Amino acid sequence: MAGLPGARSVSQGSPPALDGSFLLSPLGGLMCAQAVLGLLVWSLIAATTYHLHAAYGWVMFVSLFFWILTLLFLVTYLLQLHQKFYMVPWPLVLMISNAVATVLYLTAFVTCAAAVQPTSWRQWDYNRRAAASFFACVTMITYGVSTFFSFRAWKGLGSNAATSQVTDHA
Repeated sequence: MAGLPGARSVSQGSPPALDGSFLLSPLGGLMCAQAVLGLLVWSLIAATTYHLHAAYGWVMFVSLFFWILTLLFLVTYLLQLHQKFYMVPWPLVLMISNAVATVLYLTAFVTCAAAVQPTSWRQWDYNRRAAASFFACVTMITYGVSTFFSFRAWKGLGSNAATSQVTDHA
C-alpha cells in the first residue's frame, strides 16, 4: 500500500479504526470533494423535469453511481477496511474506478451541457441544468486528478524502501 496514507498494520480481529489522516491526504481530500460535487450534480438534475429528456437520465445514472461508489471508497479508506481485505489490490481498484469515472463524467458533462436549452419555458430548470453542467465538469476534473494520484499510489511513486514496508499477513 505504498503511497496511501495510513498504511499501518491492522490485525484481523481488531475493530475498524477511524483514520483522520486520510482526509488530509490528496486522495482523501479529493474523495470528499467528489462526494460533495457529485451530490450537487445529481441533486440539481433531480430538481428539474429530467424525465422529459433522455439525456439527463444518463447524467443522473453517472452522477448517482459514482457518488455512491465514491462514498463506499471513502468509508472503506476512512475506517481502514482496505487493510482488512489486503488481498484486494486497492490502489489498482481505485485507479481504475477513477479513470472510468473521469471518462464517464466527461460524457455526462458533454451530454448535460449539450442538452441545456437557454430558451426553456421554465427558467429554474435552465439555471439548475446549467449549474449541473458546470459541476459535472468540475467533478470530472477532480476524478482526473484522483486518477493521477491513484496511479502514483499504485506504482509506489513518491515513496522509498524505508517508507513502503511489506507486512506479513500469514
